Amino acid sequence: MKIFRQFTAGVAATAFALSISASAIAAWPNKTIEFIIPWGAGGGADIEGRLLAKEMGKVLGVPVIAINKVGAGGAKAYTHTKNAKPDGYTVVWNSLSVLTSTNIGNTTFKHDALDHIGQVEFQPLPFAVRSDAKWKTFNEFVKDCKKNPGKYKVANSGTGSSTHLGALALMTASKCKVIHLPVGVKRRNATVLSGEAHAMVAPLTGAVRLAKAKKIRLLVIPTEARNKVIPKVPTAKELGYKALIHFFRGLSVPKGTPKAVKDKLARAMVAAAESKAFRKLAKKKGFTIEPLAVDAFGKMLAKENKNVVAIMTKAGILGMKRK
Repeated sequence: MKIFRQFTAGVAATAFALSISASAIAAWPNKTIEFIIPWGAGGGADIEGRLLAKEMGKVLGVPVIAINKVGAGGAKAYTHTKNAKPDGYTVVWNSLSVLTSTNIGNTTFKHDALDHIGQVEFQPLPFAVRSDAKWKTFNEFVKDCKKNPGKYKVANSGTGSSTHLGALALMTASKCKVIHLPVGVKRRNATVLSGEAHAMVAPLTGAVRLAKAKKIRLLVIPTEARNKVIPKVPTAKELGYKALIHFFRGLSVPKGTPKAVKDKLARAMVAAAESKAFRKLAKKKGFTIEPLAVDAFGKMLAKENKNVVAIMTKAGILGMKRK
């Protein structure tokens, strides 16, 4: 039955796309575009998304209006987008959550139930401790952790979230047994500052301000290379740990959106990402602008999806929300 529903949904999307006339596609866009943001107002993802939407509107010549649809680790926003008409007037501001929410079981579908426009930016997920913590390096934390398995607490945004997977990847690679605390985005930083948690994993934009203020110390990042915003912070790879996870933000649309429309969206996305205003925000917040086109983005998603599945499987949380 599930396969049948997916098949009929795919047929319906294809039929809708074929029904859009060439003149309608050529005239696109001629009305307001909904820009769905999976996270709450005022956060890093929201601030970035709203500015990108505004700059895309300038390029496309129509309003691109940001709408917050919060819930289930991004699943509410992705489900809304999946169920929208594939006409180019609904776009979702995605992130690694498009893989985590679909694999943890917050949705009944996988990431490929959407069409993906491209990547806008990426940033590392640093492992951080309070600035007065006794650990000056990640290796010191690991050594202490191994002597005291199950003692230390590492905060994340929620079970199966990007930050949880970042922590799982690092702790698994270092054979360090900790207590993972799913405290939510708003409380994640606070738990470390208050001492409730000993460490956390957060997007760089959620941690860099506190690091610059010397309230937290960034010990390691699970990326291929060091990040230019925090060049002194080593990668897990440098330290001998096989922990990699790619945290990105980009755009997706309903399955079956016409290629010509997706191409226009992709061009507008790149132009907006490279705008003076967005580059200024990137410098202030600490993310790296690196647009990826549809094909390159698709390959990256497929590769990272395998990584997410592997991490969740090892942790025993793959599909757990469906149970």
